[in-house]
Amino acid sequence: MIKKIKTIDLFAGCGGLTDGFEQTELYETLACVEWEKEPCKTLATRLKDKWNYKNAFETVYHFDIQRTDELINGWNNDPIYGSSKGINSIVEKEGGIDVVIGGPPCQAYSIAGRVRDENGMNDDYRNFLFESYLKVVDHFKPKAFIFENVPGLLSAKPGGVSIVERITEEFEKKGYIITDNLRENALIDCTKFGVPQARKRMVILGVNKNLIKENPAIALHDFYNFIFPKYQSKSTKTVKQAISDLPKLLPLEKPVVLSKRKFSHSYNNCEIPNHIPRMHSKRDIETFELLTVDIESGQNKYSSTDALKELYFDITGRRSNIHKYHVLKWNKPSNTIPAHLYKDGLRHIHPDPKQARTITVREAGRLQSFDDDFVFTGSSSDQYKMVGNAVPPKFAKAIALALNELLNKYF
Repeated sequence: MIKKIKTIDLFAGCGGLTDGFEQTELYETLACVEWEKEPCKTLATRLKDKWNYKNAFETVYHFDIQRTDELINGWNNDPIYGSSKGINSIVEKEGGIDVVIGGPPCQAYSIAGRVRDENGMNDDYRNFLFESYLKVVDHFKPKAFIFENVPGLLSAKPGGVSIVERITEEFEKKGYIITDNLRENALIDCTKFGVPQARKRMVILGVNKNLIKENPAIALHDFYNFIFPKYQSKSTKTVKQAISDLPKLLPLEKPVVLSKRKFSHSYNNCEIPNHIPRMHSKRDIETFELLTVDIESGQNKYSSTDALKELYFDITGRRSNIHKYHVLKWNKPSNTIPAHLYKDGLRHIHPDPKQARTITVREAGRLQSFDDDFVFTGSSSDQYKMVGNAVPPKFAKAIALALNELLNKYF
């Protein structure tokens, strides 16, 4: 029997990263930490129902990681988080951990977030959540860690100091080395790993220089240039391959109310979970049909950003600096699935003119490479948000396989 690699997942969300690691059957999840309630429930349910964790709801720690000492050693009678012995108790019982995975919330590092915020996110507490991640790594001293985040991390300078320089320096003080060329090595395109979505992510591997057999720089070079690329897919997956076989959800002549919920589109309780249409106004349905027919017919009147901005003004009477509408293309990967999807889906319009709607949670999940048996709980807003925040499991699986190879070779 293969001895499994023991992991802790920090900022776990609904568990996209953990799910990819579990799919390899090479890892054992000792703890997942997440401070939002509904992602915790989704993740714990997944660990229980799919991966057969008998103690799934104890494995997922609903807690604020900024309270790192309590997270490690335990807390009592908290009005929000209850009581727990902390993750130290389970790690000691299991004889330590091998790997820490996860990544702090990316909004503070994202370029889109900095553009929207009047202070460029400089005052956002999330800039420094990596310090909590660092404390956990420093306490448990794993062989390696995977720090996953957005490309905006490369240019983020909260307080005028490069976040990359800060992260590199702080981890090195604790005995961990990361690549000295993050832009060249750690910036990864998820489409190369079978994810049907244009999504670039930072995958920062850190290795414990006190435990590794070789020069850490050699191992890092090997990982990024030879090991990880071996797990790329042979072809790029498209929107059509990802979602075209799902049941069609067609516009109704007039909205109906089912189970106290209003529907503008057909919905017949299909067996695939989370494939429920959003409620759309008649105006939006007509707009979606207009845009999808424009593409399908080859007229392409609205193929430019300026044309889409004008269309938005004609429809709403409001001006926008960015174009609000985007139709997915059947023969290409989707544009990036963001957490913002919970607010509206106008930039993720289904390509089928007959359906004239934005994508469902299940379609977003498939574009993120979640399996259909991965059930998202909570309100539809909760579900869209957790899908958008997640690491694509197929991408996570490739990371996990590459990391396993590295550990076997160098530790």
